[in-house]
Amino acid sequence: MGSSLEGMVALVTGSGRGMGRSHAGLLAERGADVIVHDINPDSVAETAELVRSNGRRAGQIIADVRNVGEFTAKISEQELELGKIDILVNNAGVSGNKLAVEDITEEIYNNLFDIQVRGSFFAVQAVLPGMKSRKYGKIINISSIYAMGGSSFASHYAAAKSALSGFTKSWAREFAPWKICCNAVAPGFILTDMTRGSNSDQMLENRSKAMPLGRFTEPLEISYAVAWLASRECDMVTGQVISPNSGEVIVGY
Repeated sequence: MGSSLEGMVALVTGSGRGMGRSHAGLLAERGADVIVHDINPDSVAETAELVRSNGRRAGQIIADVRNVGEFTAKISEQELELGKIDILVNNAGVSGNKLAVEDITEEIYNNLFDIQVRGSFFAVQAVLPGMKSRKYGKIINISSIYAMGGSSFASHYAAAKSALSGFTKSWAREFAPWKICCNAVAPGFILTDMTRGSNSDQMLENRSKAMPLGRFTEPLEISYAVAWLASRECDMVTGQVISPNSGEVIVGY
């Protein structure tokens, strides 16, 4: 079986651009049909075309994860259309924007948690019945190094990603009787439109040089971890957090 994803169907939230698009593209390259989700129709269409260019079927969901009813209804529609959802990648998220505690308003706080924590929870709730009925599934949450070592800025972001890590370990235990594996990937600092928009060129250069492996991790290198966890090679891996981060954060368990 190896790392092939032939015959599987994956849903990747927030896959209209950045890391999510990278995940969708690699999963399709390895044989999975992919349901592309985002709030921007053009971005969804572009990623869907990338999936099709790999010879795979592409479903499309245009919805705001904060609107749980609409979001989960569209997941159910796509599951009916494609027959099943074997893999869920909870990737949708927003930046913490380097805000000090004093600068985090209630609106900012709620928005971040609604997207990254609440959205992930209800995406899992939507795909879970099908996974349980088939006694198989792979759930992959996108966490962060800030959930591993904390952050001197954007504590709300670190806390939201820590919540995803907590979900990961709890869901791994709860869903194990149905052979559903739940793991997390905790990226280090990577260059995406989101991270470029909130950091100066000088800061990016300095941070890159300080990495033990000498450079930032590329989005595709995060996708390799996602695709591996989604594969049958990882049928005995659950409740784990894998962190491709160029050695920026090294922790023991």
